[in-house]
Amino acid sequence: MGSTPAEVPCDVVSDNRSGLGGGISDVYGEDLATLDQLVTPWVSSVASGYSLMRDPRYNKGLAFTDKERDAHYLTGLLPPVVLSQEVQERKLMHNLRQYTVPLQRYMALMDLQERNERLFYKLLIDNVEELLPVVYTPTVGEACQKYGSIFRKPQGLYISLKEKGRILEVLKNWPQRGIQVIVVTDGERILGLGDLGCQGMGIPVGKLSLYTALGGIRPSACLPITIDVGTNNEKLLNDEFYIGLKQRRATGQEYAEFLHEFMCAVKQNYGEKVLVQFEDFANHNAFDLLSKYSTSHLVFNDDIQGTASVVLAGLIAAQKVLGKSLADHTFLFLGAGEAGTGIAELIALKISKETGAPIDETRKKIWLVDSKGLIVSSRKESLQHFKQPWAHEHEPVKNLIGAVNAIKPTVLIGTSGVGQTFTQEVVEAMATNNETPLILALSNPTSQAECTAEQAYTWTKGRAIFGSGSPFDPVEYDGKTYFPGQANNCYIFPGLGLGLIMSGAIRVRDDMLLAASEALAAQVTEENFANGLIYPPFSNIREISANIAASVAAKTYELGLASNLPRPKDLVKFAESCMYSPVYRNYR
Repeated sequence: MGSTPAEVPCDVVSDNRSGLGGGISDVYGEDLATLDQLVTPWVSSVASGYSLMRDPRYNKGLAFTDKERDAHYLTGLLPPVVLSQEVQERKLMHNLRQYTVPLQRYMALMDLQERNERLFYKLLIDNVEELLPVVYTPTVGEACQKYGSIFRKPQGLYISLKEKGRILEVLKNWPQRGIQVIVVTDGERILGLGDLGCQGMGIPVGKLSLYTALGGIRPSACLPITIDVGTNNEKLLNDEFYIGLKQRRATGQEYAEFLHEFMCAVKQNYGEKVLVQFEDFANHNAFDLLSKYSTSHLVFNDDIQGTASVVLAGLIAAQKVLGKSLADHTFLFLGAGEAGTGIAELIALKISKETGAPIDETRKKIWLVDSKGLIVSSRKESLQHFKQPWAHEHEPVKNLIGAVNAIKPTVLIGTSGVGQTFTQEVVEAMATNNETPLILALSNPTSQAECTAEQAYTWTKGRAIFGSGSPFDPVEYDGKTYFPGQANNCYIFPGLGLGLIMSGAIRVRDDMLLAASEALAAQVTEENFANGLIYPPFSNIREISANIAASVAAKTYELGLASNLPRPKDLVKFAESCMYSPVYRNYR
């Protein structure tokens, strides 16, 4: 009996003129190469056929017309039906609503963003109130916690300590050149969740998707970056799925030098007018970075300045309901970190401008409580520098309820990052001291809110004006429906960013933040006030952003910090004309 020919291994072919699949010459030898040999990753440079369908910037899925399918070699690669973008949107929203777990919705939306960019933004713009809690807080917090496990395809740019000395080279690896906005984090203080290291990338990705959806910044002009200097999170260091450096955080001079190299590389690569937004840095680094680079770069810290601006807008709007001015109030904060001191400083600045009083005097209307109690002058020498301006003359008070009873604030603001710290005793004390107490529980995500909307309305017998950082559903109390306001930074930073970009701003100043606050407060209607709202509905967010952008740009021109000259006559219309549209384009 004759011998049977030996089976040819599946990774070997006898004729190098054809590939494994047959019919196509293996010009570059990928099919012949062994696993230890290097091959060149050749790709087509023409957007047609499969390459067009796999490019999220241009892919339209089943919305490609018959003419486009013929012209771009797509015929047969798609089912024959042609769907409009509107039908695709309805189908996707139907599918998203089938998910009962918010993280599943988040993952589905991220997959869509990687597959079909314009449909993703169309979906987000048209359904912003429903999808905002998915792409940002509170769901993005859970996504960051589980980022290593759900990681599929890299988004953004990762710059780790391994790249020290060649950060500029790494920046050049990013395919887009016309970058206008960078959101960067080092992951040390993600929302109220602490040190998540490299997994904090979900924050810059989420923020920049909102820059596009809410502020109209082109997706190709946005760059999310995570600076990986290690993590002190033991759970992550021992997690086999963790995607970052498994080492303790760099600190001190090593950290400062690495961040300085990054900031210099950004300016060298993208120019003077690129906006760098610092996001979720730990307190000590956040203040230092903002102070160090605000005179040489176009920088903005959303945790310090964005939060301050949106909270001030709510306070300004609330005065129309209360019939008072800001100077008539006494403010008490629980939390004296980035958000708390940032808000306090902007309130003091606003009161100073309204009354003409020195800012040192207006600060005395504002009191802060940290983990050691009320910040008072007897503690000044032991305080971090950013807390020292808030150390006023008063006897020591150890806890929040003691401070509420001693100071008798009219406004209570929570930025502690610790849930359920506005206890029933605290809230009832606010209601005893005030006919209409103003209570803002701003910590994110929802689980870290100082109190819920239902608690605030119930414990004050429906008399509170309430706002929060994360969304709460309407509350029924004593036959009336209350609509809690959301002091969401998303009201501010997209419009602020658009205003800075369209004016060609070279620096950010506090007066621009005040302009943004005033523009947002002006968007609140009488109907909103009647429903207990101190913020306008998100359904009008692009119109709101255009008005904020116009006010910020006007202030930039007024301060002589604008480089795009001459100034447009109608800044609102100009802002609207600058906004990215996610509607599908027709292809030749």
